[in-house]
Amino acid sequence: MSDTRPAPRARNVDATQILASWFSPAYPVGAYSYSHGLEWVVERGEVTGREALRDWIEDLLRHGAGRSDAILLAATFRAEDPAPLAELAEALAPSSERHLETMAQGGAFARTTAAVWGIDLPAMAYPVAVGRAAALLDLPLRPTLTLFLQGFAANIVSAGVRLIPLGQTDGQRITADLMPLCAAIAAEAEAATLDDLGGSALGADLAAMLHETQYTRLYRS
Repeated sequence: MSDTRPAPRARNVDATQILASWFSPAYPVGAYSYSHGLEWVVERGEVTGREALRDWIEDLLRHGAGRSDAILLAATFRAEDPAPLAELAEALAPSSERHLETMAQGGAFARTTAAVWGIDLPAMAYPVAVGRAAALLDLPLRPTLTLFLQGFAANIVSAGVRLIPLGQTDGQRITADLMPLCAAIAAEAEAATLDDLGGSALGADLAAMLHETQYTRLYRS
C-alpha cells in the first residue's frame, strides 16, 4: 500500500494556498498554448462575442472535457493505484491534439509538483496527475475539483479574449458567470463513479480534430 501521508512541506501550508498556486497562470503547465478547439470555431465565425464564448465554455463544462476530467480527477483521488485511470484518461482523448493537450500539461504538472512538494508523481494525463497529487498531499477533494474546473474555464476564456478578440473585463465577466457552474459540477463529480463518465460535446471534439488542419494557428489545440 502506498504512503499517502502529506509531504513535510505541505504539512505547514494551507491547502488553499497550494491549490491557488497549482491553478495559477504562473504554474508551468503550458495551458496558455492550448485553446481546446476554440481557435477553429472562432475562425469559422461560430464564436464571435462574449455570450457565444460563455455558452461554448458552459457546454464544455457541462457536457465535455470539463465534467469528464473532473470525474477522472475524483476517481484518481480515491484510488490506491492511479495507473489504470491514467490509461483510461489517455484513451478517452478524442483527437491527437487533445491527447497532446492532456498529456503535455499532465507531464509538466507532474514534473513541477513532484520537484516542489517531494512526492512520487509520474507523468500522466492532466486530471489524473492532479488527482494523484491532491491525494498524496492530503488536500480536500471538493476545492481541488472546483479550482481545477475554474482553471480549465479561465484558460479558454483567455484564449477567447485573444482570438475573438474581447476586452479583459468581458473575459472576467465570463469567468465570474461560470463560477457557480464550476462549483456545481465539482459537487457532481465528487459523488460520481466511472460509470458516469461520458460526454456529448461533439462540436468541440470535431473542432479539435479540424484544428489539426487549420492553416494559420496560434495554439497547439
